[in-house]
Amino acid sequence: MSDRRLQVFYTVAKLLSFTKAAETLHMTQPAVTFQVRQLEDHFDTRLFDRTHNKILLTDAGHKVFFYAEKIFELNAEMEHSIRALSEDTSGTLSIGGSTTIAQYTLPLLLKGFREKYPDLSIKICEANTDGIVAKVESSVIDLGIVEAPVTNQDLDIDVFRSDELVLIVHPNHKLAKKDSVKPSEILGLSFITREDGSGTKSVIFDYFTKNNIDKSSLNVFMELGNSESIKGAVEAGIGVSILSKTTIDKELQLNRLSFVRLAPKLTRNFYFVKKRHKFRLKVTEELINYAKSCN
Repeated sequence: MSDRRLQVFYTVAKLLSFTKAAETLHMTQPAVTFQVRQLEDHFDTRLFDRTHNKILLTDAGHKVFFYAEKIFELNAEMEHSIRALSEDTSGTLSIGGSTTIAQYTLPLLLKGFREKYPDLSIKICEANTDGIVAKVESSVIDLGIVEAPVTNQDLDIDVFRSDELVLIVHPNHKLAKKDSVKPSEILGLSFITREDGSGTKSVIFDYFTKNNIDKSSLNVFMELGNSESIKGAVEAGIGVSILSKTTIDKELQLNRLSFVRLAPKLTRNFYFVKKRHKFRLKVTEELINYAKSCN
């Protein structure tokens, strides 16, 4: 029910990028720019300073951002409080998953949940971790599932399940036959990674830092926006990467990829992310409880 112009502005302000906001909202960049300009025309003032390929909020922009947060919080509370009166498990549930989760985890999870609640309509959107968090914050989606810890005090964070990340290589690679590999052994190899804002990238670089390896010493020669593209690059033999083991089952069966466990082992948690508000949509809680029971 919130003004679309305000939702678009809020997402741009959170990410400080028209391009990233367009990706998050599944809009074209000109459409995002148009919505922001419409809001600026409405208030007859600039909301962003655009200089040197960077954008910053003006004083007016900071005020609009402050009130936008309150508007979205009240709107979400109203929606959830009314829907919670009936404790209905029909209707529509909107879920956002960061890339690995949306592609490899959510389909199986939601298949069973949909069988349990056949009257429920489920909408799924995919973005990287930063994008999903922004959608939850602006109440675009009811629930997010992400691959990296979130520190926003206005969100409820709940561990979903653990996940192991491994080094993936071409079957003919010199490391393919090893039982495990140390982080230092990856130095010098052509390393393929996810884009900035990816939860997977954040976890991997934190892992190297904890093992006394400066991320700048990695030979990162390619950044790609999803796991499928990374797997294709490794299959072609042009580099190695680190991905969730759950993403490579098909490639292992077809002998297109091999994996080597990291030593020390690299695991992470997947997290449920939702707005902290007084009323909670019953079906959201049902999904969280169902997911935990499937672990």
